[in-house]
Amino acid sequence: MTSHPEALDIDVPGLDSQLIGGKWARNASAEFVDILSPTTEEAVARVALPSIRDADMAVAAARDAFDNGPWPRLSIEQRVDACARLCDRLEQRLDVLNRAWTFESGPTQAHGEMINNGAGVAVWRQALAMAPHLPWEENRAGTWIWREPIGTVLGVLTFNGPIVLMGMKIIPALLAGCTVIIKHAPESALTSRLIAEAVREAEFPPGVVSVLAADTAVTQHLVGHDGIDMVALTGGTAIGVDVVKRTADRLARTALELGGKSPAIITDDVDLDEVMQTLGVGSSGFMGQVCVNLSRVLAPRSRYDEVVDALAAHYQSLNVGDPFDPNTDQGPLAVLRARDRVEKFVTQAQQEGARLVTGGQRPAHLNRGWFFQPTLFADVDNGMTLAQEEVFGPVTAVIPYDGVDEAIRIANDSRFGLACSIYTADERRALGMARQIRAGGVAINCAGVSLTNPFGGYKQSGWGRECGPEGILEFTQIKQVMIGASYLDS
Repeated sequence: MTSHPEALDIDVPGLDSQLIGGKWARNASAEFVDILSPTTEEAVARVALPSIRDADMAVAAARDAFDNGPWPRLSIEQRVDACARLCDRLEQRLDVLNRAWTFESGPTQAHGEMINNGAGVAVWRQALAMAPHLPWEENRAGTWIWREPIGTVLGVLTFNGPIVLMGMKIIPALLAGCTVIIKHAPESALTSRLIAEAVREAEFPPGVVSVLAADTAVTQHLVGHDGIDMVALTGGTAIGVDVVKRTADRLARTALELGGKSPAIITDDVDLDEVMQTLGVGSSGFMGQVCVNLSRVLAPRSRYDEVVDALAAHYQSLNVGDPFDPNTDQGPLAVLRARDRVEKFVTQAQQEGARLVTGGQRPAHLNRGWFFQPTLFADVDNGMTLAQEEVFGPVTAVIPYDGVDEAIRIANDSRFGLACSIYTADERRALGMARQIRAGGVAINCAGVSLTNPFGGYKQSGWGRECGPEGILEFTQIKQVMIGASYLDS
């Protein structure tokens, strides 16, 4: 058994500084805050918060680098080389990045390795490989079609994926020729500085990349800044609405990957043991703090009790505790307000008539840290708050249905449309069901989404796509160049 380190045992650069335009810059008037461990509730570091002045300097650097610098005018091969240097440096420090992430946000080390060493590396390496082969220039019957960078990009990243989102947002924007301000969550103050040092070592041209782990006020200032041409956000739907409002007056481009209330539809012909191999983690991974979390499980009434019992057994088997311990399945929630929010949802679900099957409390054996038991509710109606609002925590609702048509209706009865899983022994039926699901990603007999293919949401789960060729071209705009016939070469 490995115990939680008594203190931060990794070297994190720039605790008193921000990376602006590729260089560490110290603001003498900076406000300092403590970074609290969600496991121990104790301070593990003290860092300088970015200020409005820092934000303005970052925008000015990005604007000048785009308008006057070489970056947008380099060949795609040159941009790939520079981005590959960054990816190399990220990969060289993945162990330290994962450890920092656990210190400040609480994922288990196994989760970090799966998301970052696995998915993250795959996503950014695929982007590097495909970028030279995208249709940057096409000639269509004498008219040139050019894809040019959109401009200066504000990439807003979340605490639940600060490393993998580098491959999903930041590397694609850079490959497209944009200059970028990477806006991490303040809960990612340590991870973001390790990423910033990798950026510095990659030696982009001056001004091309800045890194700020900023609070709400500074983030809103950046979103509304006239110097920002595009905001690419991962976050909650309410935040996405605020971004649209703040960018509306200047019609800045937005790409929004927002909330979800993703259903898992279990049909009556499945082997539940096989289903649980992916539904278990798909509904409870990283304490439910995953945008595609399968938080609504739709079960046929004929097998409803079986499904509830199987999920309850899985949740009860999970070891909740120190995320540094390799025997731990679930660590704490990332921030105190997240646990407060989960507790409010649990109370409201019970008040609305849902039946608490397991969990619903802070673990008795943990007297510190923002821990919460994996929680399962049965007898949930899809109109209940628990079935309609994103908890972003370890709470799953099991909803009964009669017939596949009703299951599809319930699955689509949501303002969200990010992901869905369908579990069935009939692949042809599954494909037919997938056609009717209003979501950006559908998984059949598995959970999650492919991050090497275009990913995004329907409805209030956002717009735009990340990953795959579409994820790079999202950061471009199209210019046509028409040439008169009299000037064409004979």
